[in-house]
Amino acid sequence: MPHAKEIIRHKQRNSNLELYRIIVMLLIVAHHYVVNSGLFQTLQTAAWTPASAMMLLFGAWGKTGINCFMLITGYFMCKSEISGRKLLKLYLQITFYTLIIYLIFCITGHENLSPLKILWTIWPIKSLTSNDFVSCFLMFYLFIPFINILIKNLDGQSHLKLVILLSLFYGFFPTIPLIPMTFSYVSWFMALYVIAAYIRLYGLCPKISRNQWGCISIILILMGAVSITGLEAIYKLGITSHYLPYFFVSDSNKLLSLLIAVSSFMYFKDLKIPHSRVINALGAATFGVLLIHANSDTMRQWLWRETVDCVGHFGNPIAETLLYAATSVVIIFVVCAGIEWFRASYLEPHILGFFEPTFRKAKSKVNAFIASKTNG
Repeated sequence: MPHAKEIIRHKQRNSNLELYRIIVMLLIVAHHYVVNSGLFQTLQTAAWTPASAMMLLFGAWGKTGINCFMLITGYFMCKSEISGRKLLKLYLQITFYTLIIYLIFCITGHENLSPLKILWTIWPIKSLTSNDFVSCFLMFYLFIPFINILIKNLDGQSHLKLVILLSLFYGFFPTIPLIPMTFSYVSWFMALYVIAAYIRLYGLCPKISRNQWGCISIILILMGAVSITGLEAIYKLGITSHYLPYFFVSDSNKLLSLLIAVSSFMYFKDLKIPHSRVINALGAATFGVLLIHANSDTMRQWLWRETVDCVGHFGNPIAETLLYAATSVVIIFVVCAGIEWFRASYLEPHILGFFEPTFRKAKSKVNAFIASKTNG
């Protein structure tokens, strides 16, 4: 039974990296608390206070979290095979939440029911901009088998040269304000995948211990915090008209964001903790948490602006504001993780069983067509 196999795989997950997933997803939800609620714009016009600085720091690490997730993906998938079944599962998981949440919003009056919109919800690739993580991840996922072929045919020295080149091109240069650059999440995910694969195959700075990686992570995070508060102060003092407090940690391809992700990953990779079914279950649900709470603009409006009302709670005392924000993030994470656990445990086996025969037939026809053209 597929469901039984999934349970076995979940039991075999490394609890240290699953804990890492959980922490990273909480940081991503916290990031959305600030940037998707209108609170970021409120902080721009608000007076420069400890409360505004704390809320900026509270929501600063979402783009870094994306890097962390992709490092985990590359670390494991560089030695795995991408099957058609895995791709189908990913697509069905994404489409399930997109379609169900859209229909719920139609019933509640937040959306208008439209046949064209329904077709759009099941279309897998909606955009390839940095604002659409899910579409970019799905597109990137298709490239994994080919990236793995490249990695297997690189020796360690050539692989390291590629890592350095990608880090310079995608991480260092975009961090220099005088060098305007645009990037695609699809290619950035490939770069992170290659970096993670090198860590898996050859290690990274073996003389640095786990605890030292932890200290490096803390130092880099403090550097990020200083950059955020410093850029905030520069703007509020009128030295610049550009409000860019997250410049050095956002977007994901900024060097500081990359270094924090790599150093924290190296720390958690070798962290020794007991096997935990709870941690593993929550870690396995993290992608579902992302798919639910960041599902659409309508979800962002309903969740952050109407239900949680992040802006409305910003004027409270600083301790109360932070407690409300942290509690909201944890509740959203737990509720979404519970929904994803229920979907994966009770609905996915039936949905997958329904679509898998059709998918296998279509895959066979495509393979036959490619074979005929190749042999011909």
